[in-house]
Amino acid sequence: MTAMDSANAFEAQRPRLVRLAGRLLGDDVEAEDIVQQAWMRLQSTTEEIANLAGWLTTVTTRLCLDRLRVRVPVPVDDGVLEVTEHAGDPAEEVALADTVGMALQVVLDRLSPAERVAFVLHDSFGFEFTTIAAMLDTTPAAARKLASRARAKVVQPAPEDALADWQVVDAFLAAARGGDVGRLLDLLAPDVVVTGDAAAVALGTPERIAGHAEVAQFFDGAARGALPVFVGGRPGAAWVHRGETRVAFDFTVVAGVVARIEFRAEPALLGRVRARRGALPVGGGTSE
Repeated sequence: MTAMDSANAFEAQRPRLVRLAGRLLGDDVEAEDIVQQAWMRLQSTTEEIANLAGWLTTVTTRLCLDRLRVRVPVPVDDGVLEVTEHAGDPAEEVALADTVGMALQVVLDRLSPAERVAFVLHDSFGFEFTTIAAMLDTTPAAARKLASRARAKVVQPAPEDALADWQVVDAFLAAARGGDVGRLLDLLAPDVVVTGDAAAVALGTPERIAGHAEVAQFFDGAARGALPVFVGGRPGAAWVHRGETRVAFDFTVVAGVVARIEFRAEPALLGRVRARRGALPVGGGTSE
């Protein structure tokens, strides 16, 4: 392979590698740096690479592991990793997810490096445990155990890891505005319900939507211009037009996810809506 062929092949893989490093590290700037290091490794290697996608995936993952170990200097039984070829093509095995939800990031930061790699690669990217085991220089059974242990911590996080209600609400609104369906699903309870009071329905809101897939679809790309407010003392949002609150989003957050959203436009309630001081508008400006 000529230098030009190598560069072109790497550039074709770069977006996938950046997404992978970004999910593992939770930092887009660090991800770009890691991928650049992978490119330098590729330039300097003298070995014959039969599976470039697999080789780059392994190198990128292990560079991320090294970075995570520096961040979290705790004793772990990850083993010392060497870059080796392994069966299968990760580029074909990966079922890429757009994101690890914002609500998970705090918990992910508390996982050991090996737990984090096993969990993210399997649960967010669809890697087989045989592939993960090769990257971690361990057995598939051990890789499965690492992912299972991490999953248990994510499903039942320690109290100090729980997001505040306002963080959940703002993460949800940001995901809605950005059209990030994967993140919306992460932040919604499976049995979430959206309702609208008579005044809100008269203004065009839905009367009822049930189920997290349906709710996520409704909010996909929506809520632009919604302002962060308090609704009855709870963190929520509101559509404001020319300084007048028109519809309030009344959120009920349970165990770190949105369990209910009520569109409310009765005048008595709107008169009590107050802006959350120090919070920036979600999407900026007034409502549509």
